[in-house]
Amino acid sequence: MSRKYFGTDGVRGPYGGALINEEFFACLTAAAVKWAANKTEGNGPLRVLVGRDTRASGATLEKAVLQAIASAGAQPVSLGILPTPAVARSVKTTGANLGVVITASHNPATDNGIKFFGPSGQKLTDAEEEKIESLLGAKALACTHSAEVDSNALSDYVDAAEQLLPANALVGWKIVIDTANGATCATSPEVLRRLGAEIIGLGNNPDGVNINAGVGSEHPEKLAAKVRETGARLGIAHDGDGDRCILCDEQGSVLDGDEILTILAVDALKHRALAKNTLVVTVQSNFGVDAAVKSAGGHVYRTNVGDRYVIERMRQEGALLGGESSGHIVCADVSPTGDGLIAALRVLAVMIRTGEPLSALRRVLYKYPQATKAVKVREKRDLSLCSALGAAIKHLEASLGDEGRVLVRYSGTEAKLRFLVEAPSDEKAAQGIAALEAAAKLDLDVL
Repeated sequence: MSRKYFGTDGVRGPYGGALINEEFFACLTAAAVKWAANKTEGNGPLRVLVGRDTRASGATLEKAVLQAIASAGAQPVSLGILPTPAVARSVKTTGANLGVVITASHNPATDNGIKFFGPSGQKLTDAEEEKIESLLGAKALACTHSAEVDSNALSDYVDAAEQLLPANALVGWKIVIDTANGATCATSPEVLRRLGAEIIGLGNNPDGVNINAGVGSEHPEKLAAKVRETGARLGIAHDGDGDRCILCDEQGSVLDGDEILTILAVDALKHRALAKNTLVVTVQSNFGVDAAVKSAGGHVYRTNVGDRYVIERMRQEGALLGGESSGHIVCADVSPTGDGLIAALRVLAVMIRTGEPLSALRRVLYKYPQATKAVKVREKRDLSLCSALGAAIKHLEASLGDEGRVLVRYSGTEAKLRFLVEAPSDEKAAQGIAALEAAAKLDLDVL
């Protein structure tokens, strides 16, 4: 059996469509509660925590989810608007049986989605999501049972994050922070202010329809401009639900997840503090990460794209640091899932300890020339049946040899085909992308 509804990170798509609506969310949630009940020993109703981001559609979807939890015989607990990692943390620290987050992460406001966290606060495995899908049944019954409201989850999360740096550690620091008009508006800036920083905010006025709209980790241009304009020491950007972190150095240059991971891994290796001397990344990360970590005495493992695959491999290897080039950074000694705020605080700790600006710290990573592109497709046709694309991939791989690599995959959350080429030069990487795109158009209906 393969998953029909779940993608790389939950179920996601345009609100009001066949899957992203109140009825389907209620059915899927009821199935998830059944799955959790089957794994739980003991008496008494299960406690299920529900958080969401700032999308306008989130309110009615949350109501449907809370009712479905109650109709399935569990106790629904509303956490309100809260970053995804804060929901995961609350599941773990309160001993809840299940966590539900209503979010479409970095997608536009017209989209929404749903994802689940198990009792440990970690995302579910493919097999667990398959089991939930197998339990999908009839429409959830209407239920008038009122949900418990937990108003402490936000403050608990902020209090815990503040403890990661010494008191007043950021006094005299000017920091630009872009919260994407999303779920971190009330958390990340508050933590940095408590630590003494002067905060310049971007994307901090959510209205239900402006989440990720030209701001946040997917659109760091305004962040970079504001850092240059204000003379800030750095900039921090999250996505709509707060599990990503992208940084900007004092010169206005953007650092992606690969650079953040390499800074943290190499610094930890210098202090013999990187668990198992291991960093876990995905196939999307630049090969320069491997070279930098190996040079510092560590090693790198790679997984499929998706932070939950990173987390699964981290558990297998006993690693505590991993993530994605997109900015999902997992510091497993602190958080059970990717957390943009925690990642930023960890980099700030390195800056404080070394006295080095980000523009200097980032030099630890030399990136191999890389080109990427994503094209929208009408249908995700099996790539093994795409003869022209397959031939183009083989030809490109042969021409690159040991001096590059090719990655072609479908997005796990959108109807997109993604290309990545690393090569000895930018020109060769761009030529490779062009060849792959041209071949894809022969096999697929590219929009």
